[in-house]
Amino acid sequence: MSQSSNSEGSEAVVEAEKSGGGVLVQYVVLRRDLIDVWPLGSVVMQGCHASVCAIWMSKDDAHTAEYCSAGNIDSMHKVTLEVKGETGCIGHKLWIERTENKLLVWPQSLTLNPQFHHILKS
Repeated sequence: MSQSSNSEGSEAVVEAEKSGGGVLVQYVVLRRDLIDVWPLGSVVMQGCHASVCAIWMSKDDAHTAEYCSAGNIDSMHKVTLEVKGETGCIGHKLWIERTENKLLVWPQSLTLNPQFHHILKS
């Protein structure tokens, strides 16, 4: 997985973290190979759909509320990451919590399979 050329936003996040400011960030991961076969706008729209979906699904979370607050709405930070393609996708597990009576089901976390750091950076 690698970062896209969104270095300006990424640098602001790193700088804020260094100063202890704690910036909320939403990561968006896109498949790089789709840019060669889909119109760029379509790939961007997939990232937009995923971003909005993640925000909506976590709308009651305190971090999401802060991220979308009036004071932050014009300075949201997103970092775009890419995977090289479907075969380059890293294994992952979406942990889904279920109540004992199975009436409530909701995703809790997304975890990548163990991988060498240099693979994730490339």
